[in-house]
Amino acid sequence: MTDHATPNLPARDFAATAAFYATLGFDEDYRSDGWMILSRGDATLEFFPYPDLDPYQSAFSCCLRLDDLDAMMAQVRAADVPNARVGIPRFHPPQVEDSGLTIAYLIDPDGTLLRLIQND
Repeated sequence: MTDHATPNLPARDFAATAAFYATLGFDEDYRSDGWMILSRGDATLEFFPYPDLDPYQSAFSCCLRLDDLDAMMAQVRAADVPNARVGIPRFHPPQVEDSGLTIAYLIDPDGTLLRLIQND
């Protein structure tokens, strides 16, 4: 196994979080009262309970570096996540940033920002 990191993100409700991410192709690998692990291919997200989180005040974020950003975006759109500048959840479509990277932005129902970055 190669070195890797997994983001630890908040979830107000594990069932609701798992259901949202399932629409994006994530499978539930583990759940207890205090921890949940979801994966989609080699991408792993881990969640801890944060029932009092105000998603509009959340400062949590992570990057997902993806081999096929277009496939992920197709799942985001199929899940009826709004392409919007306000509201939660929502997404902003991919664009080439000043860095030269193609990045899309996804805000999950708990207010976490996921930067979806196309691998080169």
